[in-house]
Amino acid sequence: MNTFALAAANNGAGSSIFMLVMLAVLFGFTYFTMIKPQKKQQQQRQEMMNQLKKGDSVEMVDGLRGKIDSINDADKTIVLDADGIYLTFSRLAVRTVLKQADAAEATEEAKPAEAKEEEKTSAAEEAKTEAPAEDKAEDKDSQE
Repeated sequence: MNTFALAAANNGAGSSIFMLVMLAVLFGFTYFTMIKPQKKQQQQRQEMMNQLKKGDSVEMVDGLRGKIDSINDADKTIVLDADGIYLTFSRLAVRTVLKQADAAEATEEAKPAEAKEEEKTSAAEEAKTEAPAEDKAEDKDSQE
């Protein structure tokens, strides 16, 4: 800063031009590093909102995943089917549209805990029924 003060003391007209150039560079830097990328991101988000359609799998800003059941353009709302529970959200609450692989994973995670427990118990029962048959075969071999 002292350099700027010394330059101003030596040459009054040159310092004002220098300060104007520095301000222009500062505004240009701010525009290209902050404002322009934000506008581009906002435009991409708006395009995503306009392309939403019934049946799309989406993730909301709070992490909730589900499929779009209906879209109300007048109110700018969507009805989300989250595993049989229908919830109404603003379109702005959509964070991302999930790809098909992500959507399949979301439905897999959305299975009730009971179904997962049933799968585990049925697998355990199958293992128990197979184990005694193997033991009997081994016992017959050892008896011979």
